[in-house]
Amino acid sequence: MADEPVVDTLDSSSILNSIKKMLGISPTDDGFDQEIKDLINAEFLSLHQLNVGPEAGFSITGPDDVWSSFTDNLHLQDAVRQYVYLRVRMIFDPPASSTVAEAINGRISELEFRLNVQAEEDAES
Repeated sequence: MADEPVVDTLDSSSILNSIKKMLGISPTDDGFDQEIKDLINAEFLSLHQLNVGPEAGFSITGPDDVWSSFTDNLHLQDAVRQYVYLRVRMIFDPPASSTVAEAINGRISELEFRLNVQAEEDAES
């Protein structure tokens, strides 16, 4: 029996709920939604300044906003999701260990570089 082809699909999951889940917060717990939403939107501004995402910028208003609305570029979606999560985590729930914080900040810097390179490559094509 032949293997089924792998189909790349855009992620239509909620931005807010996926970040909450990564932070260890249930999607049904809305006690921190406003704070997390504001932090997510601040990171979308950072991504906009890196020339990643929609030309006009992007922000979310609630759980109905999905990752595929931010970008249709499959190469960027996972990196963008990880970048937003790590930046939000460092403000919302920073690690107690300075070693872990250093590792996260190093990953954030690497993602910023890679996202910027990808955005430049996309602009050239």
